Amino acid sequence: MRQSQLFTKTQKHAPKDEVSKNAQLLIRAGFIDKLFAGVYSILPLGLRVFYKIEQIVREEMNAIGGQEVLLPALCPIENYQKTKKEDLDILFHTKMNNGQDLVLGMSHEEVITPLLQKYVSSYKQLPQAVYQFQTKFRNELRAKSGIMRGREFTMKDMYSFHTSQENHDAFYKKAEDAYARIFERLGLGNGKTLKTYASGGSFSKYSHEYQTITDVGEDLIYTCKGCKVAINKEIIEELKRECPECGSNVLEEKKAIEVGNIFKLATKFSDAFNYTYTDEQGKEQPVIMGCYGIGITRAIGTIVETHHDDKGIIWPESVAPFQVHLVSLCQEDSDVEKANALYEELQAKGIEVLYDDREGVRAGAKFADSDLIGIPTRLVVSKKTLENETIEIKKRTQEEPVIVNQSDLMTHL
Repeated sequence: MRQSQLFTKTQKHAPKDEVSKNAQLLIRAGFIDKLFAGVYSILPLGLRVFYKIEQIVREEMNAIGGQEVLLPALCPIENYQKTKKEDLDILFHTKMNNGQDLVLGMSHEEVITPLLQKYVSSYKQLPQAVYQFQTKFRNELRAKSGIMRGREFTMKDMYSFHTSQENHDAFYKKAEDAYARIFERLGLGNGKTLKTYASGGSFSKYSHEYQTITDVGEDLIYTCKGCKVAINKEIIEELKRECPECGSNVLEEKKAIEVGNIFKLATKFSDAFNYTYTDEQGKEQPVIMGCYGIGITRAIGTIVETHHDDKGIIWPESVAPFQVHLVSLCQEDSDVEKANALYEELQAKGIEVLYDDREGVRAGAKFADSDLIGIPTRLVVSKKTLENETIEIKKRTQEEPVIVNQSDLMTHL
């Protein structure tokens, strides 16, 4: 993509009404735009990051047998009245012209359960796992933390259906392993994101959150150095301040951002909808359910919170909008043509390139924009490098560039 063709522009100063670093940097760098509190437009650069995160999650959900669907966001209120009477005030409400009450979906157990009920009724058809990427809505009293806690956001939510708790537990473990792989691939692994014991509510003894450690986190967790798990503050006393996996009482309090969660739902939703299956003896049995969520837009904000410096964003290579930021300092037509040719060559070799071909922009401003946008590798081409048949390469994580021969460029990339 040519940067001159981007309709978005970078901004020198952070918006005064944004206090979170993720929102400040994402807005300044042209990844998102704020429509009103808690609601953001995702712009071209941001959408490339969004789709890469989504694809990583999709691949891991498919790998454990998930089937992708897309469920409606507009739902009959009756479905939610059966299961979420205490949460109706946080839903957005609307009416059809015929007077029917509708809500915008905050979660989709109330849609997926009657859907599976139509198609899956025998033990021979179970287990099943169904997931989607969907816009969710929460009527928050006060939106905060940029895109990490908004009124409109995108989540991956998966629901699994089983004949027994044992069968569900086996799938639950697969989901745990898949989540670990996802956060590793997103650049949130290597001890940054921990499986965290939390309250299971009315469903089970415990649920599990996935918490990314950061000083700006909203949650307090207690981390175990031994087995690399954590405990949410809400249940730390219940567990007698001991690690539930290794029994250690050497725990460290840290702030963190919740980026995902998994729940054992038992029969809460299948009971609400009278969803049963026929077992091998022909008897009706309740379907055992689980749910597994990851915030896609929240992941974008969390990555920025944990990958930035005073110059801007530092995207992990796996989710960066482009692999390479090609910055041209050329002014003469003949040099510009050579820079254009290099851009075409990189694209032909399958490398994702953002090409700063803007005219009349000083070198310092181009470099500042490059640091702010945060693409992993910057290539600089100028009259001097062209004369020497070299090119300047600088990793976003490195202080100084290196000069290499143009003929060796692909080896370095």
